[in-house]
Amino acid sequence: MAFLAASLARVKPSPTIAVTTKAAELKAAGRDVIGLGAGEPDFDTPDNIKQAAIAAIQSGKTKYTAVDGTPELKKAIAAKFLRENGLTYETSQITVGTGGKQVLYNALLATLNPGDEVVIPAPYWVSYPDMVLLCGGTPVPVTCPPEKSFKLQPADLEAAITPKTKWLILNSPSNPTGSAYSFAEMKALTDVLLRHPHVHVLTDDMYEHLVYDGFTFVTPAQVEPKLYDRTLTLNGVSKAYCMTGWRIGYAAGRPDLIKAIAKVQSQSTSNPSSISQAAAVEALNGPQDFIPRHNEVFKQRRDLVVSMLNQASGITCHRPEGAFYVFPSCAGTIGKQTPDGKVIETDEDFVTYLLESEGVAVVQGSAFGLAPFFRISYATATESLHEACIRIQRASAALR
Repeated sequence: MAFLAASLARVKPSPTIAVTTKAAELKAAGRDVIGLGAGEPDFDTPDNIKQAAIAAIQSGKTKYTAVDGTPELKKAIAAKFLRENGLTYETSQITVGTGGKQVLYNALLATLNPGDEVVIPAPYWVSYPDMVLLCGGTPVPVTCPPEKSFKLQPADLEAAITPKTKWLILNSPSNPTGSAYSFAEMKALTDVLLRHPHVHVLTDDMYEHLVYDGFTFVTPAQVEPKLYDRTLTLNGVSKAYCMTGWRIGYAAGRPDLIKAIAKVQSQSTSNPSSISQAAAVEALNGPQDFIPRHNEVFKQRRDLVVSMLNQASGITCHRPEGAFYVFPSCAGTIGKQTPDGKVIETDEDFVTYLLESEGVAVVQGSAFGLAPFFRISYATATESLHEACIRIQRASAALR
């Protein structure tokens, strides 16, 4: 009898965490490494949010809370959805978890049966397919090529849907590409979904506020109100509010789904941190003026990285609408040799070469379901990004 569960054989460790860990190990060993693998802002959590957490500690808000969120935080989330997305939710339609990742996993665990299919546009966040597999479902990746700006096309969505399809997972702006759907592009997808009433939408809006060049963010239930009861709208405070370590994610949807998610959470982690929840209330209700300031810095970094990567031999880089990632192609390096005679056969070979030769840590595109590409997070100091791009240019130029 095997000791470990068979389900573990269906999944792999997170490649993005693996790259970040490897970079940290090399730094600890004395190597000069620039890590561009982690998807978290380099800005600190705003002081008003920190002060709200301190006040919560000092006032004794250190006990268990309701399993899926305090009434105060749920009210703040409902106000956010109405204010920013035009969506009306009662607090009974809102769940709070330990990060968006937990909320997403809880939703899949609460709804998937063996054989249920989940359509996932590729490139995708590395955790989506493995979560589906852990929950007994079947991931159905749909390739979204660079000539379509890495966006799911209506005809491809239509072709991927079968009688077994339960969910479409949609992430806009996207991790890893930064691509975001305009109103018209989102409406074209929701029109397809209206023809398939058995398909639900799990929309991961974690990068909602990180958009540039006047782009207007939209979410599916906002674009097509008829999908309101079939949509779980997921978000969190990690990215826009620089609170990755605070671990607060949330979602809104129909009451029976929210109750099912709470049931899963009640028998796993129970409530998120009471202190983090108090901080999240301040994040959502408090001043928002730092977000556009941060975005201006992110935009400058995006433009720097895109420009410098497009000057590197064998690399081409799309200019995305949002998030803090770029997803350049390294197709022009495939088949070339490194200075020590190794042939670059895959994008994983290329990112290994970058790390070993120049100390630049990025993540291979194959980890996100599309090769030969690699992901760079530009949520790091501008000086480090500039130096990293110089190193990438140098490494690319050295290939023969």
